[in-house]
Amino acid sequence: MSAHELALQKALIAHLKADAAVRALLGEPARIWDAAPTDAAFPHLLIGRCESRPLGADGGGVEQVLTLTVVSRFRGTEEAKAVLAAVRVALNDTGLEADGVRTVSLRVSFADVFPGADGARTFAVLRVRAMTEEG
Repeated sequence: MSAHELALQKALIAHLKADAAVRALLGEPARIWDAAPTDAAFPHLLIGRCESRPLGADGGGVEQVLTLTVVSRFRGTEEAKAVLAAVRVALNDTGLEADGVRTVSLRVSFADVFPGADGARTFAVLRVRAMTEEG
C-alpha cells in the first residue's frame, strides 16, 4: 500500500469515527475496521478493496476508489440503509488529510443494499472515489 492509500484509509476511518451520526449507528467507539474481529458486534463498517492509479499531476496525485461495506443483522434493509446514509453524508465533498496526503475531491459514487446469501445479514456497499495529492 503506498503512502496515498494508507493515508486516505487512516483519514477516512478517523473522520467517520468522529462523526456523531455515524457513531450513533455504529457505536462508541464506532465499529469501523479493515478486518472485523471474530466477535464483531453489528452493525459495523468494513474498509475493503482499494483501487488506485497515479495521475499525471505535478503534486503526485492518485485517484482511488474504496469499497466500504456495512454489515447488519437487522431483519430487512432499514439499518444498513441508515448507516449508508450517515456515511454518505459524512463523506460527500469532505476534505481529509493524514500523513502529508490530502483529498482534492471525495464523493460516494455508488451504493447497493442487498440481503446476504445466509439470510441473516444485510449488506450495503458504498464506493468512494477520492483524488489525493501530497500537500
